[in-house]
Amino acid sequence: MSPHPTGRSRVHRSLATGLPLALAVALVAAGAASAAPADEAAHVTRTATLGDIPLGTFSNALLPGSVDNDRGVDLGGIGSDIYPAGRKGEFWTITDRGPNGQIKVDGKKRRTFPVPGFDPAIVKIRVSGDRVEVIDAIPLTTSSGKGVTGLSNQQGRDEAPYSYDAKTPLSYNPNGLDTEGIVRAADGTFWLVDEYGPSLIHVSARGKVLTRYVPKGLNLTGADYPVVEALPSVLLHRKINRGFEGLAQLPGGDLVMAVQSPLSLPNGDAGDTSLTTRLLRFSPRKQAVTAEYAYRFDPVNVVDPSEDDTSELKISSVVAVGGNRLLVEERTDKAARLQLVKLGHGSDILGGPWDDDTTSPSLEQLPDPAAAGVPVLAKRLVVDLGKVSGVPGKIEGVARVDHDTLALINDNDFGMTDGTGAFDAQGRLVDSGIETTVTYVRLPDCI
Repeated sequence: MSPHPTGRSRVHRSLATGLPLALAVALVAAGAASAAPADEAAHVTRTATLGDIPLGTFSNALLPGSVDNDRGVDLGGIGSDIYPAGRKGEFWTITDRGPNGQIKVDGKKRRTFPVPGFDPAIVKIRVSGDRVEVIDAIPLTTSSGKGVTGLSNQQGRDEAPYSYDAKTPLSYNPNGLDTEGIVRAADGTFWLVDEYGPSLIHVSARGKVLTRYVPKGLNLTGADYPVVEALPSVLLHRKINRGFEGLAQLPGGDLVMAVQSPLSLPNGDAGDTSLTTRLLRFSPRKQAVTAEYAYRFDPVNVVDPSEDDTSELKISSVVAVGGNRLLVEERTDKAARLQLVKLGHGSDILGGPWDDDTTSPSLEQLPDPAAAGVPVLAKRLVVDLGKVSGVPGKIEGVARVDHDTLALINDNDFGMTDGTGAFDAQGRLVDSGIETTVTYVRLPDCI
């Protein structure tokens, strides 16, 4: 992506619907993948790339005046998740909180928000040949119609927000959402998950937040939409920036949320060295969590042979594949593996001792939870994406295209990097060059 706005395409509005579209975008081409190999290994069948869309143009078409300076940043970050939109080649995606980075000041990292007016959005895309086209976009808004923004919620719990150069503090915003997973319900509304709370969010078909479900005891005040404390309080121990990231919708309408990384229970060191995280099942009809499951990562050097830091393990996507079965993505920023699990009543730990944060040792501290009597979900490896040529790094979204084909989308972080070199002397982005791509992978066997 180019860091310069000159000559770039603009987001237009559909005359028929009045909805913001990007139908005339100059897209960066990516070469199609080579033909399938002779053996029956998983292989890439198509790669498509999102072209350069100025972030200010995109955002202001959705919420006029929301962004006064995009600092040369293009639309990106839509790879937080991907969900089939019904028509062939079309998907719903979701941005995260927007361009953000980290800069050290006096030896401490500060979280920067270079475009603080950016509002997370649901983005509908179409894969056409080797291009990704934006065909619709929906801003996330409060009850009064204002953008929720992606800013940190609570002082003392979330990272303090700063300007692009880490010099100027920004205001916290209780409406802010760091959105990650997305599914669309049968009634046309959307469900999203968020890393701050962590939260499960129900939004209307046009993006208005209807309800934000958060852990009991979060005490989030001042939000301009309904906030309901309906999730287990143990989730208050989520690691910073590692709340909910994966979201799946089961055939009956129930939702499954994945905590991205092990909880910091009883402390950060325990979470950083643990291999056990949690999945939660939520009933929209009951508006309540109905089950919780212990999920065990493989060792980090199995998921990613180049990595030895267990804290780099994450779940970024969960995908329903029929019945109570899920694909679960275990990943680092460089590699990913998809595991198949089946949710069962015998694996439910909801409301037991592992939801009590005074239990010692905690679930996260157990070196072998199964040996301690915890019903850990059984899993089976479906594909090691790190061994599939042509799959990019930092895959955060997975969608099932058909019985043996997956669509993967990466998070390019809006072209951001960390450190003082992220912007030039004029405060314009020095783009990382990493593009947003949708990659189709065909598996040797049906899922």
